[in-house]
Amino acid sequence: MGDRSPRALVTGRLALLHTSPAHIPVFDALAEEAHQGLELRHFVREALLERAGREGPDAVTDEVRALLDTAVAEGADAVLCTCSSIGGVAESAGTAVPVLRVDRPMAAAAVAAGPRITVLATVSSTLAPTRALVEEEAHRAGREADVRTLLVPDAWSHFRAGDTEAYASAVARGADAVTDADAIVLAQASMTPAQDLVTTAVPVFSSPRLGLAAAARAVASGSPSG
Repeated sequence: MGDRSPRALVTGRLALLHTSPAHIPVFDALAEEAHQGLELRHFVREALLERAGREGPDAVTDEVRALLDTAVAEGADAVLCTCSSIGGVAESAGTAVPVLRVDRPMAAAAVAAGPRITVLATVSSTLAPTRALVEEEAHRAGREADVRTLLVPDAWSHFRAGDTEAYASAVARGADAVTDADAIVLAQASMTPAQDLVTTAVPVFSSPRLGLAAAARAVASGSPSG
């Protein structure tokens, strides 16, 4: 909803750090649609999300930094972390190339929509980092933000079982139940298909399209400018 990016020719290499292989076709399709010439290299480490959920995001700092170093050594011009739970860790790790978290442009768009923002997630470890990110973007924009969080119950079990339709439906029901918000944020990239199922009049924002567009600009310019 309102997050379409124009088709652009970008020449360069973007590494993507995922915690689920399900994200690979999503970003491949977006690159083909809107960022022709952008070469994607996918790194999937499911264990990072599992450990971050058990011990907190900081517990995976060393592993994330090592993975970023590998991506840079293999020629990446920029890195995009598609996992909201560890996005902050990746963003602050520090490498020779820009490292972006996929959900930052989404957070900025939600802040622009209005002060009452509801963050939906299906994994509890994602709630606090995403809330903090939205509040950070509100501060950067000089705007007020009343950020609430909501965990969609039982949805993640559908995703882990490979039932993506049931997963998207559960997320959509969660979004439709939100009535007192100016914007709804789908905190995880995996939740994006629910955008096509919601019936709420509240704007619903997801991260892949906006995040990839920002990463493509970083590849083109050499800096993670918005």
